[in-house]
Amino acid sequence: MMIWLVVAVLFLVYFIGVGYYFTQQVLFMKTNSLEFIYQRELENFRFDEGLYRSVQKQSFSIESRYGYELRGYLFEAFDTNNWVIITHGVTVNKNNSIKYAELFLKLGFNVLTYDHRRHGESGGHTTSYGYYEKFDLQSVVHYLKDLKGEIVLGIHGESMGACTMLQYAGFVEDSAAFYISDCAFSTFEEQLTYRLKMDYKLPKWAILPVSSIWLKLRNGFFIKDISPLLATHNIKNPVLFVHSKPDPYIPFTHTLKLFEAKNQNKRELFIAENGAHAMSLNENKDDYYSIVSSFLNTIGVKHHSI
Repeated sequence: MMIWLVVAVLFLVYFIGVGYYFTQQVLFMKTNSLEFIYQRELENFRFDEGLYRSVQKQSFSIESRYGYELRGYLFEAFDTNNWVIITHGVTVNKNNSIKYAELFLKLGFNVLTYDHRRHGESGGHTTSYGYYEKFDLQSVVHYLKDLKGEIVLGIHGESMGACTMLQYAGFVEDSAAFYISDCAFSTFEEQLTYRLKMDYKLPKWAILPVSSIWLKLRNGFFIKDISPLLATHNIKNPVLFVHSKPDPYIPFTHTLKLFEAKNQNKRELFIAENGAHAMSLNENKDDYYSIVSSFLNTIGVKHHSI
């Protein structure tokens, strides 16, 4: 009897300790300030500050369906109905999107950037890697379309922003004329399995089943509920998939799986030879600009030449 009591206590300690610690790391990953990201990007010459300051910017704030504010900027440089929404990765914010805004401004698009929940100036208590963020993106899309009327819309996502975008397009509404997915993971489970192995040398069976239950209890979703791969099967509109081959954080093989999952023929793939995680544009700028322009030509979206 005593042995079973000890086993039960040890299991309870394990269940609570592992589940709480792991979900704490996942849901509340430390985020960076707007000022830090702006200075980091500027000091590393990732955008043209003169261009950034010269473009007319209008701040906006809308309410998410979950009750918090989503805040961002409209970069309206042209009298055009071509718009791109840019979704950033985990820990960063809309200032990390400036370099992508510059790319699309040079292509003749107006641009909307915004902060995901729990990032930058937006509200929200947890980070959910696209589970709740996909509906926030829907709110942003509807806001822009209501504001500007008939538009040709593209959506660009980096890392978690790409996962959010793919799940929005595949699970919520496939409403954009095109999507660009930069360094997304294929499934949350596969990414967590990889990080457990690389960061802690732990197998998934020791951590993920318990943690998935805790995620459901603490934030309303299981690990399996976050799946850009499953979402991508449902996307009919064109997608350009991008990843850096040396990416040590999310292996480029995730994007290869996503590319194969896109069961319509409206898809393109760019695997950059240089760059760590989310560095495809930074380390391969000419190639990145060229492949985006070529992609737009292929799908028939008019744009400025660079």
